[in-house]
Amino acid sequence: MIGNEAPITLIAISAMLSYDNVDMKFTDGERVHFIDRKGRQYPLTLCSGKVFQFSGEKIPHDDIIGQEDGTTVTLSRGSKFIVLKPTLSEYLLKMPRGAQVIYPKDIGMILISGDIYPAARVVEAGIGSGALTMALLRAVGERGVVISYEVREDFSKRAQENIQLYYGKTNNLIIREQDIYNGIGEEGVDRVILDLPEPWRVVPHAVQSLREGGIFLCYLPTILQVSTVVRALKESGNFIHIETSETLVRTWHVEDNSVRPDHRMVAHTGFITTARKVSKRD
Repeated sequence: MIGNEAPITLIAISAMLSYDNVDMKFTDGERVHFIDRKGRQYPLTLCSGKVFQFSGEKIPHDDIIGQEDGTTVTLSRGSKFIVLKPTLSEYLLKMPRGAQVIYPKDIGMILISGDIYPAARVVEAGIGSGALTMALLRAVGERGVVISYEVREDFSKRAQENIQLYYGKTNNLIIREQDIYNGIGEEGVDRVILDLPEPWRVVPHAVQSLREGGIFLCYLPTILQVSTVVRALKESGNFIHIETSETLVRTWHVEDNSVRPDHRMVAHTGFITTARKVSKRD
């Protein structure tokens, strides 16, 4: 049992945290992506007995179930698609959303900046549509645990559905239907990861919950919010190495002799602020 107070929901949603025995054949109930000749992706959840329809063409799901990852299929009028198991990044961008997701470029930085490692005990809030939660589950592995605080039942339900659809069954996610602004029930946790509008309200709770050397991390859209949380971290006297960064991603067009940066880039989406918990300084 983790924590000792608030009611918890132990979610039987468990991640494919190791690829040692992963079946590369498509199975009934699995999420796949159809890729057309222009590279566009169309998500589909396979269901035996159903038929996939696209622009008047059809293919039975049963013709796809049992095929190998990366198979090329032909629809009823001759159009060809490659069918792939989506990467986590691809899945996050196409999955159903109950709330805005954190984008893969920021999730990658959160995992590194927050130093999320196998067997870590991570408290996060809020779960949103489950994008960051899924990455955290994969990073902590089967010996770790992610405790997610979420006050909105609709967000929690959608996130659980998204996680289960991609990962299947797991036992390393705990949902606390509780407002983290009112406190954190766990002690000695390794990381506190926040995607909330007022993370400075959690700083006093993080001081009590984090182990010495643990990391506090928050993700915020505006610099005024960042300024407020940094001030709270400094005033607590319990945090050092307070750093803020943002990640910008620009892809490139590379084809024959045409090599240039793409006209559009994924620029500012949010600021990542990290701090290291230590004993209170005089």
